[in-house]
Amino acid sequence: MRDEMIAIRDLSKWFGPIHAVDDVSFSVSRGEVLGFLGPNGAGKSTTMKMITGFLAPSAGTAVVCGHDVIDEPVKVKARIGYLPEGAPAYPDMTPAAFLDFVCGIRGLSGKRKRERLDYVIEHVHLGEVLHQPIDTLSKGFKRRVGLAQALLHDPEVLILDEPTDGLDPNQKHEVRTLIQGMAREKAIVISTHLLEEVTAICTRAMIIARGKVLADGTPEQLEMRSRWHNAVSLVLASDKVDGVRAALEGLDKVLGTEIELGEENLALITAFPRGGQSIIAEVGVLTRDRGFAIEEVRVERGRLDEVFRTITTAGA
Repeated sequence: MRDEMIAIRDLSKWFGPIHAVDDVSFSVSRGEVLGFLGPNGAGKSTTMKMITGFLAPSAGTAVVCGHDVIDEPVKVKARIGYLPEGAPAYPDMTPAAFLDFVCGIRGLSGKRKRERLDYVIEHVHLGEVLHQPIDTLSKGFKRRVGLAQALLHDPEVLILDEPTDGLDPNQKHEVRTLIQGMAREKAIVISTHLLEEVTAICTRAMIIARGKVLADGTPEQLEMRSRWHNAVSLVLASDKVDGVRAALEGLDKVLGTEIELGEENLALITAFPRGGQSIIAEVGVLTRDRGFAIEEVRVERGRLDEVFRTITTAGA
């Protein structure tokens, strides 16, 4: 049986006539990293604020580690590490003073407090700015201070809103590696606009738009909904494109082709399959039998960005 850590039940939030979150239900189990995707205004941050108890639902509820966010808000907050938008902190404090303050709120003291402070300072890489006022820090370091406070009490559930916002590529890699290292023992929800972040660290992805969940599955399952799934791309001499294109479009499994001209008299031609079925075997036989000189062949996985655009703009 799955160890369910978060259960969202018919959750809704209205701001006057606006349905920011509209009857959303889902669950997250220990060991899952859920990527929460959606355009601006989709309802992602509002949903997170209701799960963490920072915003009261208009209807429905959220249960975290067996505790209802409405009936037992303090017990819910004790089990959640939350990194909100903007990572608000006291700007006049240093990271050291701020984290010490958070330890007090979280009831950490003595040896346990020292252990947790050492852990987050090391793993979030705050050592060089510990005694510098937060207001003087870069956006990336402010984000890391916010992440550190979310991890400080070693919570069972992490709710992270844009955790790598403002970080450079190396820092993003460090944070993603940190999240992956914690994932087995926690339930983690990450809101992000970075689709590569989903494929890099998430075991599951959910797309929300206009307050409703429109898709839910592994990144691979969502990529399979792309017209690029199982498409075959060939690199060849540009003067051979027309003949190869005609031959590819003669295959029953091929829905159509696209051509992109490149440098050094080369071109890329992509054959798209009907219904996402595999066509690599048929394309391989065709190119061998016709004697086509192909420089490179690759099978496409599918493109999450295309799936995202298609789902979130449908009916808009």
